[in-house]
Amino acid sequence: MKKNVPVSKIMTKDLVTLTTIDDLVTAEELFKKHKIRHIPVVEGTSILGILSYTDLLRISFADAVDEQEESVDTMVYNMFTISQVMARDVISVSSKTTIKEVAKFLAKKEFHALPVVDDGKLVGIVTTTDLINYLLDLY
Repeated sequence: MKKNVPVSKIMTKDLVTLTTIDDLVTAEELFKKHKIRHIPVVEGTSILGILSYTDLLRISFADAVDEQEESVDTMVYNMFTISQVMARDVISVSSKTTIKEVAKFLAKKEFHALPVVDDGKLVGIVTTTDLINYLLDLY
């Protein structure tokens, strides 16, 4: 197994992002369109927080959300803003952080995505799915 491989090798670089001006309807549409579970919330190239699909499920009624459904029921979403729902105190890693370090960190924490930030600029995101796919590629 390769050691000291930087997370830049497996992170998602082509990011889908939101701003605090966007609404939760837009967020759910992006989650479904891109089949993703985490979206960084940015201001310019700086990260402000992360919105997860689980965050949306918490404020909506989980049994009313159909992942296959393209349309979105907006009534609950209109009661909240992205700023109110997103995780704010996000921990980030640099693109030089090793995959092993990221794996250890995610294994200990209760979240499943880390923004990758170099010199204050968001350059990617790494998720538990990225780690699993990396391991699968090794076998």
